[in-house]
Amino acid sequence: MSAHVVSADDVERTITAFTRLDQRGDKKAMNKLAQRLQREQPFLLQHAAAVKTEHGDTVGEAAVFYATLVWAMFDRGRAATLPRLTAQNLADADKVVTEALAAVDGLADRQPHERVAPALVEAQPHVYAKLAALLAEDVKEAAMTAETATTIVKPTQVVVEAFDAALTGRRPGERQGTFVADAKVGRNESCPCGSGKKYKKCHGELA
Repeated sequence: MSAHVVSADDVERTITAFTRLDQRGDKKAMNKLAQRLQREQPFLLQHAAAVKTEHGDTVGEAAVFYATLVWAMFDRGRAATLPRLTAQNLADADKVVTEALAAVDGLADRQPHERVAPALVEAQPHVYAKLAALLAEDVKEAAMTAETATTIVKPTQVVVEAFDAALTGRRPGERQGTFVADAKVGRNESCPCGSGKKYKKCHGELA
């Protein structure tokens, strides 16, 4: 399997970390995470926030959450900071996803979490499997409506495609400062990424 494929372990560790933050109600940690995302992936946030403009706050917040989750999945197992996605990266990814979905027969008759294209799933199977499970669960437990899930499933796939393309070099993003994950870095030491913050307040936030 390609080194660029997010592993099932990294996917599960990401979900565990997010669940832990949610259960603790740790708004400070979530705000720190949001600040880091804004610094490293501003166009990603703009892409997700555009859903809010068109569909309202509730749907927009769901889109931002799922985009953040995808970013965290790709980020977790990396030995370097992810490439910064650009507006062009995301526009190109949107075109790829649109064309892939258009080739799927009976797409509109499927459940929201099933509205994916095999070719896209093949590139990042573990990410897609978890996203499908989460969307299905959110709809089943009324955490979001089926309509909301239907609206955000494509923008979420665009984020997956954009990161996959950036990491494989098909459509490179902007290179950012290198961050090398090192088990010897203490939580109270300066983060190796050069932000000037302690590791526990930066790249160690979800470690």
